[in-house]
Amino acid sequence: MKYMVMMNTMKAGQGVPAWPKKDLQAHIAFMMGLNKELHERGELVSAEGLSFPNQAKLVRAGKDGRPITDGVFPESREFLAGFWIIDVDGPERAYAIAARISAAPGAGGTPLNMPIELRPIMSGPPQEMV
Repeated sequence: MKYMVMMNTMKAGQGVPAWPKKDLQAHIAFMMGLNKELHERGELVSAEGLSFPNQAKLVRAGKDGRPITDGVFPESREFLAGFWIIDVDGPERAYAIAARISAAPGAGGTPLNMPIELRPIMSGPPQEMV
């Protein structure tokens, strides 16, 4: 069963970049270790960190179908910092992985206990919609 695990983080311009270097290095080492473990267990499909909101653009199609961009939106309260695609036996394992990500070390090594969004990945549209 595949899940998308999403790590939303604090307001743009706050948080991680202001941490002492050793705390940032510990956080990154935690994430790299987690990714390595998930890969070795055959559960990691993909994992990516995302750029900060000041580099984000919203894109929509104009009347002629050409892209229209809007943004940036650095005033966002929270933003998607990164995501994992995992393939696990069931929801309990996905919950355990999300809880572990939630407890990633922050400034001073204190667990962040941030909310992690977990969504099953559908293999196709629901039958009632086809």
